[in-house]
Amino acid sequence: MTTNTSSGPAPRDAKAFRSFAEFYPFYLSEHSNRSCRRLHFVGTTLVLLCLAALIATGNPWWLLAGLLCGYGFAWVGHFGFEKNKPASFKRPLYSFMGDWVMYKDIWTGKVKI
Repeated sequence: MTTNTSSGPAPRDAKAFRSFAEFYPFYLSEHSNRSCRRLHFVGTTLVLLCLAALIATGNPWWLLAGLLCGYGFAWVGHFGFEKNKPASFKRPLYSFMGDWVMYKDIWTGKVKI
């Protein structure tokens, strides 16, 4: 996994970060459990499939299905395996961004699943 390269320990309070670049190492530390990362990956992949179905069909229920898949899989990972609260409760935008960056980093091999 990617490590924090800044000097000193990273703040543990999700609200303390001044930028996404500071937040992302914390985000990764909150996803240290392999099962949690795998569930995030599956949920995010399902979100993309639901968005494709939304575009293909025009049926707005796919948007709800995408939200349920994305958050459902992530929350099972956090509460069931990681044993922590999702950072989205305190930093929703940074957490949303972090999920997509981690998804890319999994595809590129920077983060292992």
